[in-house]
Amino acid sequence: MYRRHFLLFAGISAILAIPSAASTGFNWFTVFGTLFQGQASQPIDNTAYLESQLAQIGALLINVLLVPFTYGAVVYAACESALGRSVSPGGIFMAVLGRYFPLMGFFLLIGIMAVAFCLIPLWAWIWVNWVAVVPMMFVENIGLGAAMGRSWRLVTGRWWRTFLIIFLVWILTVVVRWALVAFAVVPIAALSFFLSSYILLALTGAVTVVVDALVNPIFQIAVVLVYFDLRVRREALDLFQMAHQLAAPAAVS
Repeated sequence: MYRRHFLLFAGISAILAIPSAASTGFNWFTVFGTLFQGQASQPIDNTAYLESQLAQIGALLINVLLVPFTYGAVVYAACESALGRSVSPGGIFMAVLGRYFPLMGFFLLIGIMAVAFCLIPLWAWIWVNWVAVVPMMFVENIGLGAAMGRSWRLVTGRWWRTFLIIFLVWILTVVVRWALVAFAVVPIAALSFFLSSYILLALTGAVTVVVDALVNPIFQIAVVLVYFDLRVRREALDLFQMAHQLAAPAAVS
């Protein structure tokens, strides 16, 4: 699926990674600016420091507000692709915008649970049970509460299989990410004799953002396929779709 729609998935992920890349670059610029100012034995301008802190908070807020698009856009595109429907950038934007607040609530809940529980196994157990929530909201057009309950029922009895699939896909994305970053960073490291450390760090950060934009859709597409796999095994979704496709021409005739 990713290979067939590479430009669509990679393009969506890359565009949505721009704000995060910009805020990361700004944060590094602020940190290095403060360090250089301190090394030069110059007094730190409190007003400028406060402004930089406010700018960082603003950048963080923008990234948080974009979370539903960052994680929902590729998932929606993968759902539509799996169902054989055409996908357009405008359709993706409107679909995610229509589910913006449920998506935001779900991702905030997952983030709060990760911090509050302080137990990775407990958090992972709950997250796997909710693995189909986001695809379900798009495909079945249901609310957050209904999607959470329905996802839990779909995963019941198949938790370990679902967990192992998700875990192996995550391992795959990590390995691919490290390999691509290492392959891209080697030429940058060769320029260390000609460029400053700040420029080298900026280039490395840019490479990391590009690689993340290319690799992240793999995991998001896998989540969508896990959702359809669960429905096939639990509800014989493939048979239902075949019957619907056979009935459509008869209805037209």
